[in-house]
Amino acid sequence: MSNFGDLIRIAREEKGLFLRQVAAELDIDQAIISKFERNERKPTKEQVLKFAKFYKLDKETLLVEWLSDKVAYDLQDENLADKVLKAAEQKIKYKKK
Repeated sequence: MSNFGDLIRIAREEKGLFLRQVAAELDIDQAIISKFERNERKPTKEQVLKFAKFYKLDKETLLVEWLSDKVAYDLQDENLADKVLKAAEQKIKYKKK
């Protein structure tokens, strides 16, 4: 199963870029990008959009991975995670009406 970190690491490797090159282009510290790739730190939405543009990745796909990573991280140790997700889905549907 993919996640945000995997997607940006794979994109970087496919382009043959070093972390320092990406860091210089995006104006994000190299160590922070490394943590993003290892899923040890979560980027901001603005940073996600920078990665999408830089790597020419589908913005929606990258945002979905980023948001789902955040939700999964918050709920990973909760016994009621499935129920919480179902309740959240219902609330989102209700608010969109």
